[in-house]
Amino acid sequence: MNFDKQITRNLTGCDKWDGMQHIFGTTDALPMWVADMDFESPPSVIEAMQKRVEHGVFGYTMQTDEYKNSIVNWMKQRHGWEVEPEWLVFCPGVVPALSFAVQAFTHPGDKVVIQPPVYPPFHSVVKDHGRELVLNPLKFENGQYSMDLEALEHILDNQQIKMLILCSPHNPVGRVWTRGELEALVDLCARHDVLIVSDEIHADLVYDKSTHIPLANISDEAKNRSIICTSPSKTFNIAGLNTSNIIIPDPQIRKTFQKALQLYHVGSISAIGSTAAEAAYTDGGEWLDDVLAYLQQNIEYVIEYVEKHIPEIKVGNPEATYLLWMDFRCLGMTPAETADFLLTKAKLALNNGSAFGQGGAGFMRMNVACPKSTVVEAMKRLDNAMTAWRLEQKNV
Repeated sequence: MNFDKQITRNLTGCDKWDGMQHIFGTTDALPMWVADMDFESPPSVIEAMQKRVEHGVFGYTMQTDEYKNSIVNWMKQRHGWEVEPEWLVFCPGVVPALSFAVQAFTHPGDKVVIQPPVYPPFHSVVKDHGRELVLNPLKFENGQYSMDLEALEHILDNQQIKMLILCSPHNPVGRVWTRGELEALVDLCARHDVLIVSDEIHADLVYDKSTHIPLANISDEAKNRSIICTSPSKTFNIAGLNTSNIIIPDPQIRKTFQKALQLYHVGSISAIGSTAAEAAYTDGGEWLDDVLAYLQQNIEYVIEYVEKHIPEIKVGNPEATYLLWMDFRCLGMTPAETADFLLTKAKLALNNGSAFGQGGAGFMRMNVACPKSTVVEAMKRLDNAMTAWRLEQKNV
């Protein structure tokens, strides 16, 4: 694959490019925000969809054994996890799955823990359903993030918590939780009878030095008190096909979750989405290896460039995802001022860290799943803006 290829996405209805005017009030900036890639999906996926389209009939679509087996085989080959086909529940997306889980396993007023800074919908799927959001912020020490397990234990000891929503790997900080961290988390939740809903949408986007461990594969205890939310959307750049695979080993938890889907008449699968996902899981492994190598180079370029030319800014080195969590607190600006500075002075459209909740103020999230030339241009723009900022500081 030629990941250097510049593909014009304007006028395709894509959020990232066509949504710039609506979201940022301008089209005069590089969109490096929402988490999808500017790369073509794997050839096998495109070919499978073309073949399906040529058939010409797109009626109601069942969940075939071939599709289920493609997921089972992928999980075994890529993550060493033996998944049974009956554990699979299909949903239009991971965020809808989180929403259904909150509705199915908690009641209005119940307490749900999340660990910010974290993907913004974690906040809304709890609050929008009238549940109480309990925050257990990540620890940030010496430039490294970790779960604050002591604080979590205190929360669980003193409050009636029904559910914890885990982000694994973590968006936006890029952590891949270790076996020890996950074992400790499961132990705490087991002692307090807390259900864990694990968003593992970035599980396949892990770099060489780290290994993603599916939460339910940690232990029998983890398997029996977890809902694992997976999807091919981030991995193979098919988010617009609205396909996710929710893996629920425990039969009673699975039955309760399925009832929530049935209540809202959700559960049918997209004809094109299932075709794309099956092809991706069956033949997309080599493409994924190639894209991970390319993403790693983009990440290294940004980190090295910033260290050399813009040392005031600190950039975390993610263990997973194609998202860089960048510390702009050196500017001494409010979150809104920081975002405006980057948009108007650097002409960069990034995600404002404050949207990720506590601990996000002063940070910005940059998506580097794009051609290297786009990343190079982004660094030039940022460098120029910061050079001007330094001059302004000297003249104050």
